[in-house]
Amino acid sequence: MTEFNTGLPSVRLIQKMIKEQSTVEIKTLSSETLSGKVLWQDSQCLCLQDQQNNEKIIWRQALMYLSEKK
Repeated sequence: MTEFNTGLPSVRLIQKMIKEQSTVEIKTLSSETLSGKVLWQDSQCLCLQDQQNNEKIIWRQALMYLSEKK
């Protein structure tokens, strides 16, 4: 099991997005583009809630990028 390092800049930025309930866009390595709000993160995954309130767990290793939508 990998320890969750809350001191990493990427973890802190995602925590900020969670706290502010920012809408984000995620692109996966399989070229799927998802948008919604990140509900939580851990060392392996994050949970994305879409506009229909469906929750998806996304493995960190499947992420190409995650960005805040303006």
